[in-house]
Amino acid sequence: MIDAYVLARTIHILSSGVLFGSGAAIAFFMLMGWRSGSVGDFYFAARFTVLADWLFTSSAVIIQPASGLALAHLTGLPLDTPWLLAAYGLYLFIGACWLPVVWIQIQVRKDLAGAGLVSSRVRRLIRVWFLLGWPAFTALIAIFWLMIAKPDF
Repeated sequence: MIDAYVLARTIHILSSGVLFGSGAAIAFFMLMGWRSGSVGDFYFAARFTVLADWLFTSSAVIIQPASGLALAHLTGLPLDTPWLLAAYGLYLFIGACWLPVVWIQIQVRKDLAGAGLVSSRVRRLIRVWFLLGWPAFTALIAIFWLMIAKPDF
């Protein structure tokens, strides 16, 4: 029989890896597409960035809180534990950055489809996309630290 705690913890750790890894990889490929100087390469990167975000990031975004709640329940950890509250706040902050990023990626993909050049709108959107990524990525690292250190605030 599979131990529920071990299963929940495994799912939580794996989905955190998917969230972190897909976020980093998506950012890298979108940035490289943008910097390539080729509209075709940029469109290719944008097209698959949107797909990867929906397949990998979205599923991990759903699995993370579900598996985290399961872990808290299984261990008897109160949901209002200060380090968990900090993690919830950071997770919501990341979502507030990520949702506009997804919208931007879709807009960039649409604008680049069949385009002969990268418009000023796309350049503006990519700058915002880039600026939103840094605080979200930093907050995700902070959540990893909270999960490992479990500080006693």
